[in-house]
Amino acid sequence: MAATHFEQNPGQKIVVVNKHGENLVGLLHETGSNEIVVLCHGFQSSKESSTIMSLAYALEKEGITAFRFDFAGNGESEGTFQYGNYRREADDLHSVIQHFHEANRVTCAILGHSKGGNVVLLYASKYHDVHRVINVAGRYKTEGGVEERLGKGYLQKVKEDGFIDVKARTGEVLYRVTEESLMDRLDTNMHEACLQIDKDCKVLTVHGSDDSVVRVEEALGFAKVIPNHKLQIIEGADHSFSEHRDDLTSIVLSFIKEPLNQ
Repeated sequence: MAATHFEQNPGQKIVVVNKHGENLVGLLHETGSNEIVVLCHGFQSSKESSTIMSLAYALEKEGITAFRFDFAGNGESEGTFQYGNYRREADDLHSVIQHFHEANRVTCAILGHSKGGNVVLLYASKYHDVHRVINVAGRYKTEGGVEERLGKGYLQKVKEDGFIDVKARTGEVLYRVTEESLMDRLDTNMHEACLQIDKDCKVLTVHGSDDSVVRVEEALGFAKVIPNHKLQIIEGADHSFSEHRDDLTSIVLSFIKEPLNQ
């Protein structure tokens, strides 16, 4: 993977309290613009994800204020890490957007990478107040990837034991999957959610053709059901766009800058 060097402004720390009273920690890349783009990280990640950081700096360089933050239970934010939490993370995002709304700032776009892509789409399906949504390598079928992580017979196992511990090769427990958090993931129906997104909400899906974590076919699922949708597949790109950051940045920036009625 190409080394990434960030020598720019690290961002101004801002703490937003979610509806559960937990502190969400984020970094604001302030340019003085009234409009803000909020960036959402993926599963078991944080605002320090190189994919999210590179986008934040690219936006800042273009004079667009960006805010990247940690969902509850991730990074520096309070709360307990959970396997599911898709809708809860959409509510965390709502708390962030409300925080800026109260400060007379407008969230002109929301962008999520991987699981964050699911979160921004769920947000759009529920809140209808942001009219530009960018789904970067999100998963259309949330049951995908579960067996790879939890093993065969995971449903029976979690019902019998109440949980499954996901371990590293060293035997260290990386995280615990409870029955409740597993069902939250399996019950998150992206097809139904996408049908609830307003027609005047512009949605962009960006996916790498060589993504081995979330297959590129998932992107086609979103393209079929979201009313106002644009699909961009980056040839040769992996899940993190590690060798294709410039392509990703260029696509995202042009989408953010184009008029809403275009």
